[in-house]
Amino acid sequence: MAETHVLFVEDDDVIREATQLALERVGFTVTAMPDGLSGLEAFRADRPDIALLDVMVPGLDGVSLCRRIRDESTVPVIMLSARADSIDVVLGLEAGADDYVTKPFDGAVLVARIRAVLRRFGHAAGPDGLGQGGTEGDAGTFGGVLVFGDLEVDTDGMEVRRAGEQVALTPTEMRLLLEFSSAPGTVLSRDKLLERVWDYGWGGDTRVVDVHVQRLRTKIGQDRIDTVRGFGYKLRG
Repeated sequence: MAETHVLFVEDDDVIREATQLALERVGFTVTAMPDGLSGLEAFRADRPDIALLDVMVPGLDGVSLCRRIRDESTVPVIMLSARADSIDVVLGLEAGADDYVTKPFDGAVLVARIRAVLRRFGHAAGPDGLGQGGTEGDAGTFGGVLVFGDLEVDTDGMEVRRAGEQVALTPTEMRLLLEFSSAPGTVLSRDKLLERVWDYGWGGDTRVVDVHVQRLRTKIGQDRIDTVRGFGYKLRG
């Protein structure tokens, strides 16, 4: 089985070298770059399995690099930020990142987050068959396709169409939509979505959920997912 290839972009020499060694020690292949432009070149040349991008790198900052990567690929991206600043976190997630980790980070925590992201990207529908089975409300089921008004979710082919046009979703967005479509009309809390979609067994930052829900709304329709204040979100049947 091929080793997982990680692209790591970090301008601090000490952090870059120490983190590369820590990741290689657990079996990852790591390409480490000191700035965003060389990181983009390495991404295009090597096509890694996952990218770790520090927010503040020279040449091309991590958020801009994430946007460039997302324009070309759905490869998972984890942003690294030296502070838990709302602006850093939200900008990274809005650029298309799937998760973020705040520095300084424990090596074991970073490895766990990488593996959690890779698990959900390798099994878009999840081991328990998320998105399969019955639905509620006026949604219809046709084979492996769930229909909610003009929205069609093909749970077998992992495709989504809106008004007949295919919608491009990242694997994280797809998993989020599968969670909603498996129980339309049911309110799902942010903590529950973190557990099911992001594989957070230890809690997490609910801003990750909020930004991904907003990104999903822009693709499938702003009125398709309702916010239930104080509780969470639900998909309209």
